[in-house]
Amino acid sequence: MKGALLGWPWVLPFVSLLLSIATGPVLFPKIWNRHYGKIAAGWSALTIASIALVYGVPAALSSFMHAALADYLSFIVLLFALYTVAGGILITGKLQGTPSVNTGMLAVGTLMGSVVGTTGASLILIRPLIRANASRASNAHVVVFFIILVANVGGALTPLGNPPLFAGFLRGVDFFWTAQNVWMQTGIVAALLLVIFYALDSWRYRREARPPADTASAPITVQGKINFVLIVLIVASILVSAAWKPGIAFDLYGTRVELQNLVARPST
Repeated sequence: MKGALLGWPWVLPFVSLLLSIATGPVLFPKIWNRHYGKIAAGWSALTIASIALVYGVPAALSSFMHAALADYLSFIVLLFALYTVAGGILITGKLQGTPSVNTGMLAVGTLMGSVVGTTGASLILIRPLIRANASRASNAHVVVFFIILVANVGGALTPLGNPPLFAGFLRGVDFFWTAQNVWMQTGIVAALLLVIFYALDSWRYRREARPPADTASAPITVQGKINFVLIVLIVASILVSAAWKPGIAFDLYGTRVELQNLVARPST
């Protein structure tokens, strides 16, 4: 089923899914928290059923197989690998949630997003960031900017950090294309956001009534260092899949799956 043949009404289930994700936790939190998986699956099922009704069951099955094998499976396995490996890295120690420390952590996390993935960077840094700001009266904005910078902007430079970029990589886009072509734009956006965050955090920090300073200190340590080696191996397997073109492919109900793309699906 070619997407070019579909008109704009076919995008409505996807728009409805996005609206459900955006409004569900606010408008009906109890229902959403208990059934968000079913709601998402329902919109997907509606799309497949509509294709089957209009274009026939074979077209619907072919569309489902293409989405599952060519897009979803590749990304979800990569995400699972980075999630598992990065989740084994634990930063311990004591940090004070000052504007300078917070801004530095957000900057480091933004840089990490394109190396270990936005999910991996978030897993590594969210816990020490929350601990550092636990005693502050106003800390919600810190997490909001963390989501914007580390979990979104930080993944703009490589296929590791962004699902559409990884999908493009599997279709032949060079691994470093985005890093070479949008590094300046990404840097400008990240720098502006960091400046805005520092100004906002400094303003809130000065207005807070802080408890007496705790003189106790604990060195910053990193546990699970072996996982950095595993991250390097994951990245290496993806780069190898870009250079290795054996010309072997499998056709699964109309979806062409090339052998090198199977290598790009790392396992832990």
